[in-house]
Amino acid sequence: MSLSDSKARNAKPGEKQFKLYDTEGMFLLVTPKGGKCWRLKYRFQGKEKLLALGTYPGVSLLEARQRRDEARKQLSIGIDPGEVKKAQKAAKVEQAANSFEAVAREWHKKFSGTWSAGHADTIKERLEKEVFPYIGTRPVAEITPPELLAVLTLMESRGALGMAHRVRTYCSQVFRFAVAICKAERDIASDLRGALPPDKFGHMAAPTDPKEVAPLLRAIDSYQGYFVVKCALRLAPLLFVRPGELRQAEWVEIDFETNQWNIPGEKMKMKKPHIVPLSRQAGHILRELHPLTGHCKFVFPCARSLSRPMSNNAINSALRRMGFDKEEITGHGFRAMARTTLDEVLQIRPDFIEHQLAHAVKDPNGRAYNRTAFLDERRKMMQLWADYLDGLKG
Repeated sequence: MSLSDSKARNAKPGEKQFKLYDTEGMFLLVTPKGGKCWRLKYRFQGKEKLLALGTYPGVSLLEARQRRDEARKQLSIGIDPGEVKKAQKAAKVEQAANSFEAVAREWHKKFSGTWSAGHADTIKERLEKEVFPYIGTRPVAEITPPELLAVLTLMESRGALGMAHRVRTYCSQVFRFAVAICKAERDIASDLRGALPPDKFGHMAAPTDPKEVAPLLRAIDSYQGYFVVKCALRLAPLLFVRPGELRQAEWVEIDFETNQWNIPGEKMKMKKPHIVPLSRQAGHILRELHPLTGHCKFVFPCARSLSRPMSNNAINSALRRMGFDKEEITGHGFRAMARTTLDEVLQIRPDFIEHQLAHAVKDPNGRAYNRTAFLDERRKMMQLWADYLDGLKG
């Protein structure tokens, strides 16, 4: 006699498990704890076996019978339905392990130790919010460029173009990692270079949101590379000079008595001498470095030859090793960061800022300011800026 849905629904647990039989070997197993499990008893190659068909009421009586009939069809052509189920389960496990989300989390776990904690959290949060909900469950090897572009376009459409560029970079790193561990054949994110409009500040990418600036500063403070490069990294946001001016700084230009850096005109873009007031923080970093390189011509000598300044790519390379891509920050970007924040957050007069940036500013009569113009005001500005950055790190 076949089982009815009402009988399955009204079955109460007893002290021991019991079976309610349907037809063709299928029955409902009722456990003492109230569980109701569909089972199919069958024989394959002379051996009696059981196949789980699901649990009631999640799997209805009708659906359980459909699963039973499918299993019977497999038996009729010499296939063991139990082995088919094991293979399907293994395939799902493998697919889950090869999903974009699984690979991305593995990549993040492997490399997050080389980033600051804040930067690692930022990457993880962006992937979880912007990428995983859309392509996280897809096998990483099967994702196509149009699929990823659709995800990036969603960010662009809400005005987060800069973030879209950064997320594309993160995804590219995930795909390259997938290639390295033999879970994908190529980096499909690289096909999308140029697919998004350029970020208008991309040529001097820099964070201005305090939530992004703070992790960057903390990452710089915890940099584990060459100490000379670390000092240059720490000074870059404090002084916001051009990268070439920073790396070619000479000790004879540093005046610890007046706390200023006197850059000769031949080193400046505008070919005019420039004064950079040194905050307490900047002076402290230079004094830390002096015992190491003070006997050299250059403040930041090349590691391979003390007679030459460090490479023009040293700072950018260090930023990349810390996990910051070129769409997040560049050595030149510290100037943009300072200019925006000094103006919009600290409310510094724009002409003070422009003069400290060594831009071609002029007075109301059209005359170019000399190198000492607003020097007292610029000293106060540079100290205020250094204190602000310290506040962000804290």
